[in-house]
Amino acid sequence: MATLDLKTLTSSLGITRILELISNCICFSLMASEGLYDFSIWIWCLFTWSFSFCTTLLILILELFGLNQQMPFSWNDFTAVFSSSVIVSVGFATSGYAKFIAITIFSTFSFGLYVGEVHSIRKKSEEISAFLSTIPGFLKIIEAFVASIIFICLSLSLYPYYTGLKWCVSVYSIGFIVDMLFIITIICRLESRLHVPLDKVMLVLNVMGTVMYMIAVILWPVFGFKHITSDGCSISAFCLWKIAIVITSMTCVNFVINVVNLVYSVRKHFCITSC
Repeated sequence: MATLDLKTLTSSLGITRILELISNCICFSLMASEGLYDFSIWIWCLFTWSFSFCTTLLILILELFGLNQQMPFSWNDFTAVFSSSVIVSVGFATSGYAKFIAITIFSTFSFGLYVGEVHSIRKKSEEISAFLSTIPGFLKIIEAFVASIIFICLSLSLYPYYTGLKWCVSVYSIGFIVDMLFIITIICRLESRLHVPLDKVMLVLNVMGTVMYMIAVILWPVFGFKHITSDGCSISAFCLWKIAIVITSMTCVNFVINVVNLVYSVRKHFCITSC
């Protein structure tokens, strides 16, 4: 039975979420007032703010009426993962318009609020799953987030013309799917129903992910910068050169994340085996 709990709105976490709603609404309104341009990054920003607003509002309503306790999954895991995965764009400030600068300010403020929410949830709750509270668990969320940045840049890249870049896209896609499956498994508490040792599966997947991203780190710069120059990029926010730099950087970030996860998996596996 639903019960109204007004303390949800006056708690520190409730106030944080109300501020998130206001900030996301302002960002979306300012960006939408400029018109929808045919850029995947632009569309992604609008989707991010609208999705964050709707999901935060839903979380607030469910907690207000106490319905979160009836969810068939770990509520604190869900809210922690959602807050961790929220991204805001700050790249439009370089355009020089006051409205874009305002969007950047509110986006940065919203980002800080979500970071604070994650910290608050992990600090107060004892329900957070062991996997999500560890560095490898958090890195899985970050890896999926970084892959999403790569995906929104792909439409402006040259990957359809080179086989090497298509391989890189397959690496990003496979890694993203695996990360999301792990996150969903933990949130829904399905690991107890799996009849396979999760640690060994993660070790194998981390080895494969590290090898694939190592190849992608080499292939993308080789083919991604082929036949493109930085000419004209100073007056354009979405030139091929900048997009190639973003994708290359994000590929390196995910490679490092996979290496760190592999190190943790190897240490954990051999520690358990030897001990």
